[in-house]
Amino acid sequence: MGFWGRLLAASSAVPLLAGCTTTTGDGSAASTATTTASAPAGCAARVETGSLPDWADTGFHGDARIPHVFGAKGDIVAVLFAHPLRQVRKDGSNNKILWVARAATISPDPTAPATLVITATLDGTDTTVIREVAGGPGPSIIDLPRAGCWRLDLRWSGHTDTMNLVYAP
Repeated sequence: MGFWGRLLAASSAVPLLAGCTTTTGDGSAASTATTTASAPAGCAARVETGSLPDWADTGFHGDARIPHVFGAKGDIVAVLFAHPLRQVRKDGSNNKILWVARAATISPDPTAPATLVITATLDGTDTTVIREVAGGPGPSIIDLPRAGCWRLDLRWSGHTDTMNLVYAP
């Protein structure tokens, strides 16, 4: 077996953290590192620990590196102040999530509801709950009734997106 074959064989026994550079919608580079160690098999939750994109780092200082998850369309990000998220938090903390939407996704239409409506469905079940963040994307405490992989359908100001979040027991 050659060098590359031995390297691939050796690396298959070690969990990998992948680092990559992507280009954000505004053309700037965003360096990210991802881990899915807490995600159940088949759950597409992708918690990133690299820098927040420029459009989402208002109020943070320096190189803000905090766990976050992007919506599938990339127009909203869930900044996770509690990671991992937990069904039950015995330490007195809570599942604080800061929802940040791109400025371009804030509707100038005064008739569009500003509230962020989250319809969460537990993977593989018919368990669905609705959570709302009054005033639209912003700070929230999002508790869900069971541990597992949750698919979130997000609606705000006439926009929609989806993401998966994992809640640990």
